[in-house]
Amino acid sequence: MAVPARTCGASRPGPARTAFLWHDRGPRPGPGAGRRVARPPRPLSLLLPPLLLLPLLAAPGASAYSFPQQHTMQHWARRLEQEIDGVMRIFGGVQQLREIYKDNRNLFEVQENEPQKLVEKVAGDIESLLDRKVQALKRLADAAENFQKAHRWQDNIKEEDIIYYDAKADAELDDPESEDVEKGSKASTLRLDFIEDSNFKNKVNYSYTAVQIPTDIYKGSTVILNELNWTEALENVFIENRRQDPTLLWQVFGSATGVTRYYPATPWRAPKKIDLYDVRRRPWYIQGASSPKDMVIIVDVSGSVSGLTLKLMKTSVCEMLDTLSDDDYVNVASFNEKAQPVSCFTHLVQANVRNKKVFKEAVQGMVAKGTTGYKAGFEYAFDQLQNSNITRANCNKMIMMFTDGGEDRVQDVFEKYNWPNRTVRVFTFSVGQHNYDVTPLQWMACANKGYYFEIPSIGAIRINTQEYLDVLGRPMVLAGKEAKQVQWTNVYEDALGLGLVVTGTLPVFNLTQDGPGEKKNQLILGVMGIDVALNDIKRLTPNYTLGANGYVFAIDLNGYVLLHPNLKPQTTNFREPVTLDFLDAELEDENKEEIRRSMIDGNKGHKQIRTLVKSLDERYIDEVMRNYTWVPIRSTNYSLGLVLPPYSTFYLQANLSDQILQVKYFEFLLPSSFESEGHVFIAPREYCKDLNASDNNTEFLKNFIELMEKVTPDSKQCNNFLLHNLILDTGITQQLVERVWRDQDLNTYSLLAVFAATDGGITRVFPNKAAEDWTENPEPFNASFYRRSLDNHGYVFKPPHQDALLRPLELENDTVGILVSTAVELSLGGRTLRPAVVGVKLDLEAWAEKFKVLASNRTHQDQPQKQCGPSSHCEMDCDVNNEDLLCVLIDDGGFLVLSNQNHQWDQVGRFFSEVDANLMLALYNNSFYTRKESYDYQAACAPQPPGNLGAAPRGIFVPTIADFLNLAWWTSAAAWSLFQQLLYGLIYHSWFQAEPAEAEGNPEVRESSCVMKQTQYYFGSVNASYNAIIDCGNCSRLFHAQRLTNTNLLFVVAEKPLCSQCEAGRLLQKETHCILPAPPPAPPPAPRPLLAAASLTPHPCPADGPEQCELVQRPRYRRGPHICFDYNATEDTSDCGRGASFPPSLGVLVSLQLLLLLGLPPRPQPQVHAHASRRL
Repeated sequence: MAVPARTCGASRPGPARTAFLWHDRGPRPGPGAGRRVARPPRPLSLLLPPLLLLPLLAAPGASAYSFPQQHTMQHWARRLEQEIDGVMRIFGGVQQLREIYKDNRNLFEVQENEPQKLVEKVAGDIESLLDRKVQALKRLADAAENFQKAHRWQDNIKEEDIIYYDAKADAELDDPESEDVEKGSKASTLRLDFIEDSNFKNKVNYSYTAVQIPTDIYKGSTVILNELNWTEALENVFIENRRQDPTLLWQVFGSATGVTRYYPATPWRAPKKIDLYDVRRRPWYIQGASSPKDMVIIVDVSGSVSGLTLKLMKTSVCEMLDTLSDDDYVNVASFNEKAQPVSCFTHLVQANVRNKKVFKEAVQGMVAKGTTGYKAGFEYAFDQLQNSNITRANCNKMIMMFTDGGEDRVQDVFEKYNWPNRTVRVFTFSVGQHNYDVTPLQWMACANKGYYFEIPSIGAIRINTQEYLDVLGRPMVLAGKEAKQVQWTNVYEDALGLGLVVTGTLPVFNLTQDGPGEKKNQLILGVMGIDVALNDIKRLTPNYTLGANGYVFAIDLNGYVLLHPNLKPQTTNFREPVTLDFLDAELEDENKEEIRRSMIDGNKGHKQIRTLVKSLDERYIDEVMRNYTWVPIRSTNYSLGLVLPPYSTFYLQANLSDQILQVKYFEFLLPSSFESEGHVFIAPREYCKDLNASDNNTEFLKNFIELMEKVTPDSKQCNNFLLHNLILDTGITQQLVERVWRDQDLNTYSLLAVFAATDGGITRVFPNKAAEDWTENPEPFNASFYRRSLDNHGYVFKPPHQDALLRPLELENDTVGILVSTAVELSLGGRTLRPAVVGVKLDLEAWAEKFKVLASNRTHQDQPQKQCGPSSHCEMDCDVNNEDLLCVLIDDGGFLVLSNQNHQWDQVGRFFSEVDANLMLALYNNSFYTRKESYDYQAACAPQPPGNLGAAPRGIFVPTIADFLNLAWWTSAAAWSLFQQLLYGLIYHSWFQAEPAEAEGNPEVRESSCVMKQTQYYFGSVNASYNAIIDCGNCSRLFHAQRLTNTNLLFVVAEKPLCSQCEAGRLLQKETHCILPAPPPAPPPAPRPLLAAASLTPHPCPADGPEQCELVQRPRYRRGPHICFDYNATEDTSDCGRGASFPPSLGVLVSLQLLLLLGLPPRPQPQVHAHASRRL
């Protein structure tokens, strides 16, 4: 008796389908036995033994098709494997190319990459390069100290007495709103001529230095004019340094007063809006001006701190965080009666970009309430600094307190935690304009080796949140020569357009004394810096002998990469350094963690590991073998590593001494030969110094040919290795055309093109017309198909890339093709290498038809299909039954390659979950695919819409009726604060409006760095043929999946879905934004409900990214600088800040009230000058 089939909805027209025998089928149905019936739910992807797949009975009297049996599908898989292998053997020419290399054995030598020797040589070359910069730095620092010591301070110096080139003068003249234009600058500013210099990527003048002064510093102040006076003598030292080392780039002196003098002179890259550049906030200056810091910031959020004062505190904390580098550790807490962290960080954390972003966003959520409790704040801070169970800087320890004032000195707290050794410095900041006595705040700072600052207005924030560095620099100055050590920075973006650089820094000390027998001066004058472009360091590394997948990298003591092929930050001209960890530059695993730790510790080592690598187009994951070798770079904080695949141990070096042969092979590069020999793309490499680069390969080839007509491959101005290998590979690939491709009819096998690419930089595509649709990178080392073919055995399929948001492929004129490539492996004298990749380009439509025939019961397309009568039944196949049976080829990344469904042809290249989410999820759940998630920390995100900018509503203190009736209240700080916020609210209304910050030095709207979550899939552990059922409620789908041998393909046969319920979860394979979460703003009063609008804004980290609060609980291994200068017994702490108290006065309050009523503006704040303590 026939068993009824499973049904779901209306039956599908066409031949009736017989049913499977299910163990748990329900009662025997009545009418409608020819349909599929609904079944009870089964576990997802229930595995069935092969025997249960076979019992299929046809209903009597009807022709019937059954789901193909396992051995049938295995037969189809073998046919597919044989067809692919046959085409590649005939047209790929792997074996023939091996013979060509052997026939030309006399034209090249096989060289060996010896990892240990290579890495030691490169490390030595980098050490020599940096050592030359160190010598120049020392000459500059010594000269600066001597010039300043010999300088006589002038109290009556005038602006017109100083002649210098003001780097911002041109920009200010162009800006009609510039202050200098309005007032008329009195300084004698030089007008210079400039010449374009490719080394600086800028126009420069080698005869002069340039001066940049921050916008918020008055150029005509006595301190600044004296600074300009004595630093002018540095000009000759800069020039002499360049004479001794012409490769020197920017030489810079960053003064503690804010003046920057740099050489050679070039106009400042002024932004369209306000220029906020201050050298004292650059990463290199911060690192050179003090030893590492452990800092706890505590913020008074009692009820008296409201309105403008609270805003000033929030801004001050953010500015303070910007003075910290990755060598520092920090935490931020707020306090009133109790103290609590403002963020999720419960202990000191590294002051890296991501942690500081968490703090800055959390600080905006602070709300003023309660009463002031200094004791709670300081006890919390000291407890944080005494926690020895966490990673920290273990050098300078300090507490930074922001408050509007108070009377408690908390002496008992200092006696308990800090006296008598006073190992923790205390810096106090009186914020806002208030009537408190500031003496207690001064006393706290002076009693704990710190400093007291006042921040009465927003203009004083930047100056007063960075001057604490002068205090931290005292032990360095007093240590003398011991502290004169060159430090090398993290990678960061140069403000003058050099791109990514590292900077060598050396502090400059004040050697003057106030008089005979007086104490030594303990002020730091500034920091000397010399830039080294990363490109100059890269030039010292092997370029093309390591192969497409070999590379050199370097890291610092934080584990951040200095060199790495994946170091590609998307944001430019931003303040923070580029901090990409080695474990984020690659796919992290335990072996790499060990390698990273060993490199940070300054050890040598070698290790072969099996690891995962991401493809160049970031769509695929490959499991590969790699050899890691590493050594320290002496006299620096860096360590150098070399990564080599086993097949790159050897490489070819051409030896074309026969000039006649050179000319013969060179002729195959001429476009006139392309019609018969195929089109040639050459890698855009630096073959010769005078070769003009071009992004257009046709133009680059033209430039190359024109240059070769003037010089020979053996010319001294050319890279002989690159040129000889290029010409050799031109000849070898031409012989492949002659022996194999030219005599074959590509149309017979539905091929659009055949191609070969080589390590020497040649990509030959045949026939010539196929080059019109060739979209692969002309540099084989940057082509994804080339690099993946080297790492994988067999044939690698690469469908055209499609994004889900883009329109489908346009299948017109048979131009859409699928690349199939494989590496050519040579064995020469027992030495194995892979110098080339060959392949074919399949015609998508023709091979889709061929695929249906190969996965069917026919041997060719014209063969009639088997008839199924009442007495027999047939198995379905991918051709005849394509309305009921889905057959696809999916590659190892989960992308659709071929399908028997015509409507899916324009979806080839898409992630299969976008084509059939239900089936892809089943393949993943049954271990055909493994998922790998990682994060890109170098991405750039567009600015967010203004909205509320993540800031909480400003805290406004509202007095009660009783307060107004109480005279004591009118003389209190609360009344003063209320009047203050009302007054400033009227006159400086814009200060109360949240505005997005402009990028420092960025002429365009700032793009912010953000995190992108990436997801890739790769083949799992299942290699055998596999059958499974997808069960989703009242219907199910049977499918079969099998890997195709010697390819990166998965062959899948499945019933087509009939039920919408089967559309379950969808796997994603794309980048998604992830930003650090901002604290939720407090709800406004009586909000009106709004509908959430759909947007493409980044997803918050808790859902899609690494939770920063969890990451800091597992900090990665790092080492700080090995020398710390945080104490000197001779330090004079008597200079600890001064302030004027402002006692409450009823008369003043009444006057302010009258002023408010009359609407008269108060007296403007004086412009902020350089700090008075800067007098030298």
